[in-house]
Amino acid sequence: MSIPRRSSVIRWRLDIFSRGLLFSRVCPAASAKNLRVALLLAIESSCDETAVAIIRGHTGEAAEVVASEISSQIPLHREHGGVVPELASRNHSLHLRGLVEKALSDARVTMEDIDAFAATTGPGLASSLLIGSTAAKGMACAMKRPFLGINHLEGHLLSPFLDRTTVPPHIALIVSGGHTLLLDVTGPGSYRKLGSTRDDAAGEAYDKVGKMLGLPYPGGPEIEKAALGGNPKAYDFPRSMLHEPHLDFSFSGLKTAVLYTLQKETGELPVADLAASFQQAVIEILVKKTLRAARQAGRKQIALSGGVSLNKALRNAFFAAGQSAGVEISVAPPVFCTDNAAMIAFAALLRHLAGESSALDGDIHPNLPLV
Repeated sequence: MSIPRRSSVIRWRLDIFSRGLLFSRVCPAASAKNLRVALLLAIESSCDETAVAIIRGHTGEAAEVVASEISSQIPLHREHGGVVPELASRNHSLHLRGLVEKALSDARVTMEDIDAFAATTGPGLASSLLIGSTAAKGMACAMKRPFLGINHLEGHLLSPFLDRTTVPPHIALIVSGGHTLLLDVTGPGSYRKLGSTRDDAAGEAYDKVGKMLGLPYPGGPEIEKAALGGNPKAYDFPRSMLHEPHLDFSFSGLKTAVLYTLQKETGELPVADLAASFQQAVIEILVKKTLRAARQAGRKQIALSGGVSLNKALRNAFFAAGQSAGVEISVAPPVFCTDNAAMIAFAALLRHLAGESSALDGDIHPNLPLV
């Protein structure tokens, strides 16, 4: 990594990669040199993915992700059947500096070229959020650049529009391992909550049902694979709250229905049929409620985001329903569906171009709401 020679203080600030320490003092951050064009470096470390991205953007023009690096911890946590917070934060500390160096090298820029630094400040695991947030603040302080703390969910929400610097009015469905959230979006930063899960998130239900079926962690991709060879009509699992007038979701009843079905099964489990039937129930709930939200709000565009949006069956169901209803469906490229820093960089870019920044002494928020 090319580091300006002015400083032992810069090297001291960058040392936070390996130490994971909080600031002992706060340095003032300079304003951006030119708010019409900017180069931002962002860090995502809210859970078990360590990610760094650099994005370039111009007001009113397409944004360009010039570098995106991700270090996945899935193999590390798979043997535990889920994410272990202490292991996650420790591995963020181990890999973050190398990812920053790789991103700068791939983008062919130096630290001095970066106009602002950003990081996810919530929601997520506290110990993981601290690593990325502290590192980004350290770089911002050392380089006298603005810092932007970004909501992880806003990153997902905006990811389908990563190739532009404008976000049209639309209905957004964020569907991941920790969240299922339906919103009416009028523009960046302007969101109205329409519905959310009252219990398990859709991705959480996938993981738990995957575990019931004896599939490896994480369960979502494994259920999708198993479902390819199954009959989605083999089991008539419940579609909870599908016909209720509100737009909230519930997946705990569906999960329990799968458990009770398994208890009645004898002999070899029909895993493919069970996976396909479960997945079909989840997809039907998500698609029908989201299309209903679009009709009620008068929107002609739906944006699907979050890790579960990587599911091909879900995408195809949305595209088919959207075509039938005359509604445009936007989904992020697969590489930007799961946790990544490019989406955080993009959310930060939009705020930076609007002249916004965050205080260096601001804290992380493990339960940070979007609205």
